[in-house]
Amino acid sequence: MPAYTTHDIRNIALVGQSGAGKTTLAEALLYRAGAIGNQGSIENGDTTCDFDPQEKKYQHSLDSALAWLERDGKHINLLDTPGLSDFFGRAFSIFQAAETTAVVINAEAGIEPAALTMMEHAQKDERCRLIIVNKIDSPDTNLAGLVEQIREAFGNQCLPLNLPNAAGDGVIDCFFTPEGGDTLFSSVAEAHTNIIDQVVEVDEKLMEIYLEQGEELEPEQLHDPFEQALREGHLVPICFTSARSGAGIDQLLEVMVKLMPDPTEGNPPHVLKGEGDAAVPVDVTADPGKHAIAHVFKISNDPFRGRLALTRVYQGTIKPNSQLFIGEERKPLKMAHLLQLRGKEQVDMPQAVPGDICALARVEEVFRDAVLHDSHEEDHLHLQPESYPMPLFGLALIPKNRSDDQKLSDALRKLESEDPCLRVEHDNQANETVIRGMGDLHLRIILEQLEQRYNVHVDTRPPSIPYRETISAATEGHHRHKKQTGGAGQFGEVFLRVAPLARGEGFQFVDEVKGGVIPGQFIPAVEKGVLQAIEDGFIAGYPVQDIRVTVYDGKFHPVDSKEIAFVTAGKKAFQAALEKARPLILEPIVSIQVTVQGNAMGDITADLSTRRGRVSSTDAGAGNHMLISGLVPLSELEDYSSKLKSITAGEGSYEISFSHYDPVPGNVQQELAKRHQRKEEE
Repeated sequence: MPAYTTHDIRNIALVGQSGAGKTTLAEALLYRAGAIGNQGSIENGDTTCDFDPQEKKYQHSLDSALAWLERDGKHINLLDTPGLSDFFGRAFSIFQAAETTAVVINAEAGIEPAALTMMEHAQKDERCRLIIVNKIDSPDTNLAGLVEQIREAFGNQCLPLNLPNAAGDGVIDCFFTPEGGDTLFSSVAEAHTNIIDQVVEVDEKLMEIYLEQGEELEPEQLHDPFEQALREGHLVPICFTSARSGAGIDQLLEVMVKLMPDPTEGNPPHVLKGEGDAAVPVDVTADPGKHAIAHVFKISNDPFRGRLALTRVYQGTIKPNSQLFIGEERKPLKMAHLLQLRGKEQVDMPQAVPGDICALARVEEVFRDAVLHDSHEEDHLHLQPESYPMPLFGLALIPKNRSDDQKLSDALRKLESEDPCLRVEHDNQANETVIRGMGDLHLRIILEQLEQRYNVHVDTRPPSIPYRETISAATEGHHRHKKQTGGAGQFGEVFLRVAPLARGEGFQFVDEVKGGVIPGQFIPAVEKGVLQAIEDGFIAGYPVQDIRVTVYDGKFHPVDSKEIAFVTAGKKAFQAALEKARPLILEPIVSIQVTVQGNAMGDITADLSTRRGRVSSTDAGAGNHMLISGLVPLSELEDYSSKLKSITAGEGSYEISFSHYDPVPGNVQQELAKRHQRKEEE
């Protein structure tokens, strides 16, 4: 394997809608670069990136995969990602590892929801963006119209770097050697001029040479301003390909090699030191001689190969047997093997320089989002957290074999470590283990993995709805806890105020005690008691949220006052206040977007109305589809998948995301309170 430096590395994430051809495109790039001997296909189940048995079964990418290639002395890491909305979290998790986000658009289908989501997410993450229009040789495509749609959706900074030829079976370069040729639309000269005009706008001196002196600019002169334009989002290049026929693949490789940023040219990572409001930005430079700093962006657990941590190196050099600290851990770990991945193929690496993506094998202590470093000067470093959609679809799991409880727990812990949008909860109130994910398919994949990878078989049922409680009025509470047991007693007295907060503000605890009437060492005990009561709920046993609690007065005894006394006094004072604060039960409200054929729109909106839903908009989608958006209580969607299939003959689909909490109707609150009371009595 030839040696390379940071400047030779290109890290490129392929993202976009399922069916856009990302995996086939990665296969074509690998094949054309000579990294693989044969170009596989999704249908045959022999592509490099979709190597998992489940991916072959479903013929869709279900997780991100890494594959590397060499071209013209450059080392290109391709990160192929899933395009199904259920697995967007697994796609988002790799954004920080790649300087370039390449959004792949199906020329036949046009701009689909995932392209919109990925472009927006990449812009928010300050990634350089590239648009790849794939399947240009599909019948009934309108590539000129698609470019206009792209510019309308994403901005006029989206400009073609090449154009389809007149026959639609090849691509003509418009940047490096714009020699002309018959194009399917526009012209080479026009596309070349548009690109140059856009690039020179970020460099005043170059613009002066170009405009006033009329000099033709060479690609070498344009390189630095081109990178700046990419970093600033001032330019989003468009390239045309057909991964199946190979049209445009060589040109795309040239663009990746010559124009996409290396790790020193992309926007730097947002690294912070410290937590919360005290966190401060830290400069991390791609210097191989400095302390090593790396970020674990993906974990995979294989029953045979063990735990694998995909890691992006940002600073310093990591070698086999390097000793690295994980976060604030005091004891270093020896990284025995560094691996490069090409799908499931693993190759030993002699070293990983800044910008490299490597895999660390069999390091059980490493976790996703961990920062690895070789000096305690880098303790408390972390990357700015990635934003993920909230998993709302849930299933309660019951092991078919009761002796498998621990086995189920261990398997779920491993699966959760791999997936940023899988949540494993234990509902103490309902005594059930609940998994939450992004949709039916997401949860189905998890259940299959439990069986196939870990031999754990479960029954499922709908989970309890995550209701919450709050208050609607400000009031006060008081309790004196006094207990005499013959020896030393217990004494603590607490006065507190409670007040409602705006939705989503959570819990605030304020200490306004004056004069030491409650000594400072007992204030945390008061808060502990309040938190216990918050978890217990008041009306129906659901946690209390969106509330401010202020402790302002109390009494203590120099001998009998203990932590337990103030825990009890705080808890009961809070419960006394809740009784007078007009408590409410809140239910989760979700945003829903339903995609259906136009003739089903009336039935869908009527059904949502019966579920206490509110439709906010209906918009035309691709083809004859309609997009129906609105808000609906999560509790009303238990049977929605089957109902939607029934109404649309299996052609409808929907996505939900958490919106906010709202008070439940009075009759629902009464029923939930009665149900809780019956459980308490039992």
